[in-house]
Amino acid sequence: MEIHEKIKNIIDVLNLNNNSFAKLIGVTSTTIDSITNGRLQENGERKRTKPGFDLINSIIHHCNINPEYLFGNSDEVFNNVQKSLTNYNLPKVITVNEEGRENINFIGVQARAGYLSGYADPEYIEHLPAFSMPMLNEGTYRCFEVKGNSMSTTIHDGDYIFGKYVEDFDDIIDGRIYVIVSKDDGVVVKRVLNRIKESGKLILKSDNRDGNYPIYSINLEDILEVWYAKMYASKQMPDPINIYEKIHELEGKIYELESIYKQRKN
Repeated sequence: MEIHEKIKNIIDVLNLNNNSFAKLIGVTSTTIDSITNGRLQENGERKRTKPGFDLINSIIHHCNINPEYLFGNSDEVFNNVQKSLTNYNLPKVITVNEEGRENINFIGVQARAGYLSGYADPEYIEHLPAFSMPMLNEGTYRCFEVKGNSMSTTIHDGDYIFGKYVEDFDDIIDGRIYVIVSKDDGVVVKRVLNRIKESGKLILKSDNRDGNYPIYSINLEDILEVWYAKMYASKQMPDPINIYEKIHELEGKIYELESIYKQRKN
């Protein structure tokens, strides 16, 4: 195989596309497209760009690629064939604004069913509502509308979760809230226990103890995406707890006493 075919094979083995592979190794998707697909010329032919030393070195470093594979001296793609490929769990598709910064795509309740089949489809993602937030600019983010009350009283039906894409499942922290996209369950918001190293599973818990929301587990091979709940926005204002009610009552009495005192003083 020629070098462009080997790079394309690496992308396929990692279950990525040109866009996500480019993000992994730190180059533009246009650069990878020009290597794997070539640039269309005026005569209708495609001229492929040959990868330079820096790009090849980045592929070797970031993807644990066996250099001998790229240079034609070995059929082993990876330095360590036992290396877990979950470390390359990158978003399949991202969109950018006019300044070249990544958008935050919004997945509302109506779009959640389609997201399961469209999360890796550039056309589907590009048609999702998109916006940016200045405080969420490190990493890839998506905004998911919450459906159901399994996470009440923490997060409620209709709230919005701003999730940061989890590239390495080893980074999933016990007890934190994540958006899990899976083959069988679709999009769910749960508190997670990471047991991937021990048993190849995530354990998903609900915060709502009033309903029938049992703890359950999901196998690694069934997971499509994981998003860490970095921030959320709620349509509901929380009810004051008792101590605040007492403070408000005391504030009212103090105000009334001050008014009576002022009246008597005058």
